[in-house]
Amino acid sequence: MSAAIIDGKSIAADLRARVGEAVTALNAEHGASPALAVVLVGEDPASQVYVRNKVKFTEEAGMRSVEHKLPADTAEADIVELVQGLNADPQIDGILVQLPLPRHIDSDRVIAEIDPDKDVDGLTETNAGRLLLGRPGLRPCTPAGCVTLAESVRDSLEGLHTVVLGRSILVGKPAAMLFLEKNCTVSIAHSRTQDLPGLCRQADILIAAVGRPEMVKGDWIKPGATIIDVGINRIDAPEKGEGKTRLIGDVDFAAASKTAGAITPVPGGVGPMTIAGLLRNTVLAACARRGWRKPPAL
Repeated sequence: MSAAIIDGKSIAADLRARVGEAVTALNAEHGASPALAVVLVGEDPASQVYVRNKVKFTEEAGMRSVEHKLPADTAEADIVELVQGLNADPQIDGILVQLPLPRHIDSDRVIAEIDPDKDVDGLTETNAGRLLLGRPGLRPCTPAGCVTLAESVRDSLEGLHTVVLGRSILVGKPAAMLFLEKNCTVSIAHSRTQDLPGLCRQADILIAAVGRPEMVKGDWIKPGATIIDVGINRIDAPEKGEGKTRLIGDVDFAAASKTAGAITPVPGGVGPMTIAGLLRNTVLAACARRGWRKPPAL
């Protein structure tokens, strides 16, 4: 068996196009477009790339992007004050604080200051509670993207056994809740799970989100399973030249592809869905806050 490749780039591009249609419709109806504020603290190269792409796609979708770039030594109190100001600004619909923050800053405190109705990353305690209770709210972008990718190759998720490998608050736990909403049977696996390979071999859908390069081996995969690899691990690549690196996932892609029915590549799988989901959340936040009707495109 040779697994089908789940093209996250294409699926994300389709979602971004639908977001653009929604923004055009809202602008025509209300004479205004949603606005996303992004807060970047420090000079982390990966964060700078992420923020640059987020700004690019926000503007391409017809929304307004507001950037706040702060030096790495910015005081925590100043970041909190900035977030509070964005909360109070009626023209800002979504707030994204790019993680990780510098070590001297308490990330939990900063995230807690974000207005839950502007929390387009879905990370506040309020939105986590809404997800757990099945109430309407802004869902975390990466886990929601995992569901979309799984749905792209499955006629229905109902009744399937989903194993989520990883229990982080950013991906693992919310992914489990989102797949549960789809009527999957969900298992959360972690470092203390007994017979981890055996549990993974039971999965119709396997979500790998542990941050360990190629931890999931080919013989962990159930024949025909759908594999969603959230891992982004940078490793040395001497074959590309001295000092060069490359990205790999948490799954041994070459080995797993021989058994799985469908699998996401790294890069080009889950990553693009995260930004597309962020744009969608910004539009949904704007509609909820401003009392606008949600466009059919979303």
